[in-house]
Amino acid sequence: MMNRRSILGIGGLTLPRLLAGASGPAQNCIIFFLEGGPCQHDSFDPKPDQPSEIRGSFKTIPTAIPGVHFSELLPRCAQTISKFSVVRSVYSREAIHEKAKQYIFSGSRPNNAFKHPVFGSVVAKELGPRNGLPPFVCIPRKDIAADAGFLGPAYDPFITGDPAGKAFKVQDLSLPSNLTLDESISRSRLLAAMDEEIRQTEKSKTVEGMDYFYQKAFDLVSSTAARKAFNLSEEPDKLRDAYGRNSAGQGALLARRLVESGVRMAAVFQGGYDSHTNNDETSRKIFPIFDQAFAALITDLEDRGLLATTLVLAIGEFGRTPVINHSAGRDHWPGVFSIAAAGAGIPGGQIIGSSDAQGGAPKDRPISIEDLGATVYKKLGIDFHKEYRTTGRPVRINSDGTPIREFF
Repeated sequence: MMNRRSILGIGGLTLPRLLAGASGPAQNCIIFFLEGGPCQHDSFDPKPDQPSEIRGSFKTIPTAIPGVHFSELLPRCAQTISKFSVVRSVYSREAIHEKAKQYIFSGSRPNNAFKHPVFGSVVAKELGPRNGLPPFVCIPRKDIAADAGFLGPAYDPFITGDPAGKAFKVQDLSLPSNLTLDESISRSRLLAAMDEEIRQTEKSKTVEGMDYFYQKAFDLVSSTAARKAFNLSEEPDKLRDAYGRNSAGQGALLARRLVESGVRMAAVFQGGYDSHTNNDETSRKIFPIFDQAFAALITDLEDRGLLATTLVLAIGEFGRTPVINHSAGRDHWPGVFSIAAAGAGIPGGQIIGSSDAQGGAPKDRPISIEDLGATVYKKLGIDFHKEYRTTGRPVRINSDGTPIREFF
């Protein structure tokens, strides 16, 4: 078995390169969210020596790192692995989509007392906007995994819509056709006066949040830089084709444009991984879309000198069952799954941890959701021990997590 030191050496990493990538906190973060629970066997952790009811129908292919294999569905990722790391031993404690998504997107296990803010909302609160752009953006829609929780709606994400749609246009960046900017500003002043009257009788996060949204909406509408950042048509057709002409591909490209322009966290949601029936058919359709978009994103960020300062994660809420069910599908499985991570000083070419022979539980180096959360905050320069208050008590943004040491 290869150790991590040998993998690093083969990957061409040298001490100066490692130090150059670890000079400071990440400036940006892109989360590629594989919604529904991607199958570990069909992606980064194939089990070719197991019977067909475990391994599935897909073959394995060698990666650019000798001795490391991925599923045949990820050929581009296999060739670009020197730019990112894979953790094969992540586990969750939630098996229901809604809770599992909130869990991994916040690094804190859901509870019945309050809704915990997700990474992007904490980033928005702690770091704030930059260059007149929203600090937290979701592409193409707002998911339950992207909610500010008890922080209030002021820290909810900005929603772009589908960048692969015909005549893609971000709704909140333009005024209605029958309204001028001056008229809109006059209305906003009237609304602000009404809000102040409401505040005199009831102070609420909802009112504060709406006031924040209105102000930011005007900032965006009047900002040439914002309209430029969201304008995908400025990208050459060759690059747009390289990402893939679909929601996930164009979403990843838009995410790159946004962090390049000042957005602090961009989350790209790609749905469709919930393969309770016909798992192989589902995987055959959806993983190649991710493979193309993720590999293009990593390469593009590196080519532009952005990878060193941008944390990139490819995550889902859990994995799939080791054994294929009677409907030729795989069910929810939080026991173990894989994630990919790149940028912000994370060495490429690493395979961290492993799952057991069937791909059902961590074999070594188990990584918890809390560990991932602590890692995200530390990479972004946010104290993961920080406390907020809600329902009259202190709440830590991350509980009991330990940053993944191989990422630093």
